[in-house]
Amino acid sequence: MAIIGGINRLKVKRTRDYGAHLEGGGSGDILLPAREVPRGCQAGDEVEVFVYPDREDRLRATTQKPRLMVGQYGALKVVANTASGAYLEWGLKLDLFVPKSEQQARMAVGKSYVVYVFLDDETRRITASTKLDKYLDRQAPHYPEGTEVELLICEKTELGYKAVVNQRYGGMLYATEVFQPLSSGRQLRGYIKKIREDGKIDLSLQPHGYQGVEELARTILETIKARGGRIGVTDKSPPAEIYALFGVSKNLFKMAIGALYKKRLITIGPKEIHLTG
Repeated sequence: MAIIGGINRLKVKRTRDYGAHLEGGGSGDILLPAREVPRGCQAGDEVEVFVYPDREDRLRATTQKPRLMVGQYGALKVVANTASGAYLEWGLKLDLFVPKSEQQARMAVGKSYVVYVFLDDETRRITASTKLDKYLDRQAPHYPEGTEVELLICEKTELGYKAVVNQRYGGMLYATEVFQPLSSGRQLRGYIKKIREDGKIDLSLQPHGYQGVEELARTILETIKARGGRIGVTDKSPPAEIYALFGVSKNLFKMAIGALYKKRLITIGPKEIHLTG
């Protein structure tokens, strides 16, 4: 059976002027329009396609790949708004629908929102939702502290930034530990800081512990060498200057240059750090 809302590799049963009929197993034949049938394609060949239901609830195939598939989170732009819901541009001719019942707040045309894409059990249509918490896994993950993860920034709150962790869990980056502007929909690397007893995940944009210090120390040393043996920041520099150069907090920077100083690899002056020797 074909996977609706996902990529499938399907065999061509027969070709016609209007397109190719693909074997969908229990889903029946699935039509790939003629304009998307690969040149020279014939019965028995396999093609990689995205399968979706059209407005008449018939399964259709396309060689185009949408920006998001069923089971994924990401940011998409609203291209239309109606009384029943909003429509998102997601890379296919048929726009992606967000019912009013699946909107956290009314969506505005031209604005991008982080959504979750799912296959609606009732309508059997591919649908999106901005009610992310409804679909995130509520079981506590078994990530050791310091595990590197992929983050998708969802929204800014009084505490900080909500994020989707590895396309599955919800987490929080606290504002006091973020030293760069983060916009909704941005994807970046992060680290597990702590998993609380209630299963909530505290996140960090910097590796913790000795591993993080050691990695940063190597980066600092390489940067000093690349800049002729000195850099114009020290442990007395403003946090913004340190972040602009290395993308880390002042505290982590101080730990890293402290480790280099103890190894006698650098000299720390009032306004600069120099290589020794």
